[in-house]
Amino acid sequence: MNGYINKNVQELHNKFNIVDAHFDMLGEVLRKRKAGYNKVIEREFIPDFIKGGVNIVVASLFIESEYIPEMAMKNALDQIGSLYEEIEESKDKFILCKNYEDINRAIKLNKLGIILSFEGVEPIGNDLKLLRVFYELGVRIVGLTWSRRNYAADGCHFHEVQEGRKGGLTDFGVSLINEAERLGMFIDVSHLNDEGFFDVMKISKKSVIASHSNSRTIVNHARNLTDEQIVAIAKTGGVIGMNAYSDFVSRKDTEKNVEGIVKHIIHIRDLVGIEHIGLGFDFCDKFTSSNPSYLGGQSKTKGFDVINGHKDIDKLTQVLLDRGFTDKELQLILGENFLRVYRGNLDIKR
Repeated sequence: MNGYINKNVQELHNKFNIVDAHFDMLGEVLRKRKAGYNKVIEREFIPDFIKGGVNIVVASLFIESEYIPEMAMKNALDQIGSLYEEIEESKDKFILCKNYEDINRAIKLNKLGIILSFEGVEPIGNDLKLLRVFYELGVRIVGLTWSRRNYAADGCHFHEVQEGRKGGLTDFGVSLINEAERLGMFIDVSHLNDEGFFDVMKISKKSVIASHSNSRTIVNHARNLTDEQIVAIAKTGGVIGMNAYSDFVSRKDTEKNVEGIVKHIIHIRDLVGIEHIGLGFDFCDKFTSSNPSYLGGQSKTKGFDVINGHKDIDKLTQVLLDRGFTDKELQLILGENFLRVYRGNLDIKR
């Protein structure tokens, strides 16, 4: 690819809704606000969202290992509190989406829609009653684990580590899924280990997503999904968000780029259909550059984002166009597939 972006790409981005199903921005927002900054999302994130045409972003509550266990809940609440403060300061820029009506409203008003998710349920410890508290604050997606064990399940690691016997869902994890879905939340299996993944498939009654995972057939990494797992997600009506982290994209340096992501898209399309592919970039370079301690002991220091943030999403769209993907297929990948899941899974009564 020569770097040229077809005018048609910008037209498509203006025409279609674009969803990023996983972004860790709230930890950075909290850190900046503690340092005395305000309007952090408006100043530091909105410009790239606008340039990339992003309409909806899922902001994950990621808890650094240094806060676990005692401070996990406080840190998560601080992140949410920071978001509410940001909303007060930038009312005309974005909306916290608690149901699908809010998502529609954000799109119609040309504001950024933000959905809250857990990236690991450490903030509730083993107290199921706390799940309702986070629901009332706006959390709608439950990623059961990050790359570590918690009361609900075992996560999968970025790199091989010495560990004991792996487990699937705990009794608490089973109860958590049932209560989450009763409340109006739904489950995200990215970062969950294989044993826990298949437990979720047996228990969940809603569409299940993997917000930021690629194909293990293309890159044999525990953070990616096997073909069997991809098929299982598709059977629930779920969607898999393509991750832009280089080590999950390719083992070859020459393919740690947009073309590498497209290989995953093509494989999943051929396996289960275009209706189960979305975007979940998990962009991290911005955070690692400004906060060296980001991700702690499992830092992705050797990897990088193969797309330079949201402002360069058009480069992925261009390669997909070059590979013969139709406008309708692009519409589904860029956002409509995840919007379908949100529409079907998010409770609109509460």
